[in-house]
Amino acid sequence: MKKNDWFLAAGILIAAAVILLIQLMGAARGELTVSVTVDGVLYGTYSLAEDIQVDINETNRLIIEDESVRMEWADCPDQVCVNHVSISRDGESIICLPNRVVVSINGTESAGLDGIAQ
Repeated sequence: MKKNDWFLAAGILIAAAVILLIQLMGAARGELTVSVTVDGVLYGTYSLAEDIQVDINETNRLIIEDESVRMEWADCPDQVCVNHVSISRDGESIICLPNRVVVSINGTESAGLDGIAQ
């Protein structure tokens, strides 16, 4: 490798590190909330910082603890939502199709644009 190749590689690594830091710092600001919808209708909104158990229409049980969300129990036959990994970041979701339950994490800031339009 020539001297200029090393400069190019170092510049790319520095740019990648700066972009990573900006992404991490942007995700850390703002309080995150958990919204639960059943059949397209908002069932409830909860703070991710608060440890609670939410029973959803006697079909699902949601656990919010340690700033993460998981589906503890569901009466559906496939149990995909129960086996889903805990979620904790803005934009992540757990979906129970048979019971039409959608659990998603949202930031409190509303920029008005989605990630693609920004």
